[in-house]
Amino acid sequence: MTKNEFVPESYPMDIVSGKVSWKAPSNIALVKYWGKKENQIPANPSLSFTLDASATTTSLSYKKHGNQAGDFSFELLFEGRPKADFKPKIALFFQRIEKYLPFLRDYHFKIETANSFPHSSGIASSASGMAALAICLVDLEHRLDPGMDETFKIKKASFLARLGSGSACRSIEGDLIQWGEHSEIQGSTDQYGIRYPFEVHKVFKNYQDTILLVDKGKKKVSSSAGHNLMRGHPYAQQRFQQAHQNISRLKPVLAEGNLEEFIEIVESEALTLHAMMMTSTPYFVLMKPNTLEIIESIWTFRKASGTHLCFTLDAGANVHVLYPESEKDQVYQFIKNELIAFCENGQYICDQIGFGAKKLETRTDN
Repeated sequence: MTKNEFVPESYPMDIVSGKVSWKAPSNIALVKYWGKKENQIPANPSLSFTLDASATTTSLSYKKHGNQAGDFSFELLFEGRPKADFKPKIALFFQRIEKYLPFLRDYHFKIETANSFPHSSGIASSASGMAALAICLVDLEHRLDPGMDETFKIKKASFLARLGSGSACRSIEGDLIQWGEHSEIQGSTDQYGIRYPFEVHKVFKNYQDTILLVDKGKKKVSSSAGHNLMRGHPYAQQRFQQAHQNISRLKPVLAEGNLEEFIEIVESEALTLHAMMMTSTPYFVLMKPNTLEIIESIWTFRKASGTHLCFTLDAGANVHVLYPESEKDQVYQFIKNELIAFCENGQYICDQIGFGAKKLETRTDN
């Protein structure tokens, strides 16, 4: 599908007011997206696990006011309180998506949102937050056009979410999501995420992710700024090529359940992401000493125990510990005994693979 197919012609229904609520998860990339072109287009494809417990719940109340010529009208409550510094991002998001949702200026919106995890904790809150808001808006559009196909609805929600935060397009569905064009994956596109279309071994079902909160502070460099530093980066083209190659390498790995090669690719991707940050201009280091302590401990324990835990990182200090459900008891005991000591205030989050956004509430007042 092209982006122009998401532009509606007209709406057969007229909805005055109502409310819709959705819960959308975060996700963790196995093959990392780092660097983007104009209009939130990724510079390379990525592949991610959708999470389950780490999620954003968003309620969208809407009431028609008929003042289409005015500015976007909305209020925003984050965890029950006004959040003024979020509003410019929402306004920019509305500007980007107005072409695809022309009813936006017709309504006043009350957006109430809350995370199941600490904000700026190294979990992709922009991914889950924008995914939840996007699918709420598409749900409203579905009321205006009841003939909308469910498959189209999911694609459009992913497409719109991408315009708010690139990785948000990977949070609409689960459990493995591919985003970005790849020559070996039919249907892959830069416009929205798709479910991974190939065979996946049962060992990757119910995969576990324990997120170690090494540093809960706000990142020193935003993801958007980090992505922009890939423009002109001396190693950018090699990195983009590597991402394509790693997605190709993962196809037999995921099909056969080859955990050793899975670990090699996933950990290499995490370290490459941070290597690109450290070699950009300006350069920056988001890992902390405890991040490295955790990585070393994981390597030591894996070798000694014969288990298959591995780590991955987002653009921050915190560590995602990935492992198969069959090894959960042994790995979790190791995490409690040795790794929690490296977490800020001993905090961590137990999560696992999830299956995308879930509708919580629907109400139409007319």
